[in-house]
Amino acid sequence: MSTVSGVNPDQLLHGLTPAQRAAVTATTSPLCILAGAGSGKTSVLTRRIAWRAATGDLDPRHVLSLTFTRKAAGELSQRLRALGLRDSVAAGTFHSVAYAQLRSRWDDRGITPPTLMDRKFAFVMRVLSAFPRTVSEIPAIDFIAEIEWAKARMIEPAQYPEAAERAGRRPPTASSIVAEVYARYESQRREQRLVDFDDLLRVCRRDLLADPEFAAAQRWRFQHLFVDEFQDVNPLQQALLEAWRGDRLDLCVVGDPNQAIYSWNGAEPDLLRRFPERFPSAQVLRLTENFRSSPQILGVSNALLSTGGSAVDRGGLLRATRPEGPVPVVVAHASDRAEAAGIARSVRDHHGPGARWSAQAVLVRTNAQIPLIEEALTAARIPFRVRGSAPLLDQPEIKAALAQLRASTGPLADALDDLAHSIDEAEVAGDRAAERQANVDALVQLGRDYLAVEAGPTVAGFLAWLASTTRADQPDRHGDAVEVCTFHAAKGLEWPVVHVAGLEVGLSPIVHARTEAAQEEELRLFYVAVTRAERELICSWAQQRRYGSREMSRDRSPYLDIVGDACAALAAGRSPEAVGQGEVLPASAPPTRRSRGGTGRSGAGRSSSGRATPARASVDTTDLDEAALALLEALRGWRLTRARAASTPAFVICNDRTLIEIASRRPTTTEQLRTVHGLGEVKVARFGAELLAIVNGVTAD
Repeated sequence: MSTVSGVNPDQLLHGLTPAQRAAVTATTSPLCILAGAGSGKTSVLTRRIAWRAATGDLDPRHVLSLTFTRKAAGELSQRLRALGLRDSVAAGTFHSVAYAQLRSRWDDRGITPPTLMDRKFAFVMRVLSAFPRTVSEIPAIDFIAEIEWAKARMIEPAQYPEAAERAGRRPPTASSIVAEVYARYESQRREQRLVDFDDLLRVCRRDLLADPEFAAAQRWRFQHLFVDEFQDVNPLQQALLEAWRGDRLDLCVVGDPNQAIYSWNGAEPDLLRRFPERFPSAQVLRLTENFRSSPQILGVSNALLSTGGSAVDRGGLLRATRPEGPVPVVVAHASDRAEAAGIARSVRDHHGPGARWSAQAVLVRTNAQIPLIEEALTAARIPFRVRGSAPLLDQPEIKAALAQLRASTGPLADALDDLAHSIDEAEVAGDRAAERQANVDALVQLGRDYLAVEAGPTVAGFLAWLASTTRADQPDRHGDAVEVCTFHAAKGLEWPVVHVAGLEVGLSPIVHARTEAAQEEELRLFYVAVTRAERELICSWAQQRRYGSREMSRDRSPYLDIVGDACAALAAGRSPEAVGQGEVLPASAPPTRRSRGGTGRSGAGRSSSGRATPARASVDTTDLDEAALALLEALRGWRLTRARAASTPAFVICNDRTLIEIASRRPTTTEQLRTVHGLGEVKVARFGAELLAIVNGVTAD
């Protein structure tokens, strides 16, 4: 049997904490390791494989370690070699392993392999061309998203409408039409002997179940299964994993329920949460010591978990191992442009002598927020690069908008007005429609910026200016540079200083997160962004944000209620451990003054030196009389009782602005309640009678 060459098993345990050591040496199978952010899960996973090999408990040539990116698979292999494994452990993504097995099977049996589809967008465009114009003009990417979601969950076209409704999906058109597009996509794909990436998993599973010889060969080759980031596994991947596993129990999964942020794309976090139910003999171990972030940042992130209700796993509260650091801050700005400029100033302020730009990151919820950040960093001569998903100019809707501009024959201002008008009149539908609209709005805003600085503006001039303003011409793009990326793209990464921007209702949580499950995922996504910070965390929001030709007032994200309370408690001397358990300042604590660049009522103030100072993210109540303040306290008491009963954050019931407006206006009818900010039909139907009873009761007293 192959072992770890020249390595004593005890050496592999050197430097591990007791919890990590227990996870590396556990003899139970299956094994589920719940590893919190920054808890060293990759080190534990690789050392477990190496330790089992060194003790003769497995042959590394029969190990299959599954990850979700080629980069992660390469890192895992590299770490295993560094630990002394002579033989290469098979490490790869679900798709790469499935494709390799299928190619081998097809070759052995003389089967002409199908062609792997490499241009799904163009293929779907051809499918849509056979539909009426009302359907064919819907961006193909929206149909692709629904098809991929359905295939990840093993949902056939005929099942799509019911499944989409049950899951709270918001398809770009009627679900029956999406199902028809999906059915034609599948039919034409089969006719042309094409397979997409999801088909690789489906076909591999099908062949494992239908061909005992093929299944036996693969199960002999891969006798020990390890899966990283198990919270991101979707039902199709899980079904393939079960086909690889057969009736064996040698399975180790590692994941974090609090970093489950891909269910919108088909992932099923309950596969991790319910692992012990599916495997009653499984052992579940937790890694909760964090080696990344300061106690102050963990105080904030743990506060999010403590108040997150069913959205999070509160058993995953993290314990700090690093030295004390600054208290995180919340900063309000008057506008999105002021916020971008403020972030650029803050980035420069944090770039001390000998420091690297790459020690800092700016995180945003959507790609549409990135151009203003790019522009501000460029103006400040700060090198940066955009990481992760496609930049704004590569988005399909932006390419279509640019084509529309190129085809225009009039002045650029008129072309931008036409584009903005078409956006204003567009019907927003679908899970990605709002983000798509925001992207085009961002393009229109860039066009207006160009008009403001160019004496003789032209379409061609704008396109050239655009290329020099956005990602295409970043300074020092491949060297030392500040990272700019979305929350999703930041997962798995870390920086000493993190600036989290655009924390407003509609962005975080995102506007299209309408179901309870989607809203819960938004909270976890924000938690992921916060836990990227090692030493300093700066959160910001804008009171006004421009969308195309529209300047819109913004509401501070309800998550900042939690962050602001936690920061105020930390600044007042509460321990990070107590803050992380939800012990914060009382709700009646007075607000503090605003930072420069904003006149809002909550967030961080500024000291005389101009540095941001921690402050409570409260809402101003100075205009309320004594009766209104008494009513507000009664409303807050009702909200707390409701939140505890539902195991949900208080802001999910009603945010402070809503309660203050009720206390100020004292509505006495359902119709008046409907006009209160933050109360829609659903909340009025659910809570209206209770709220009116409180108003009437306090007023009568």
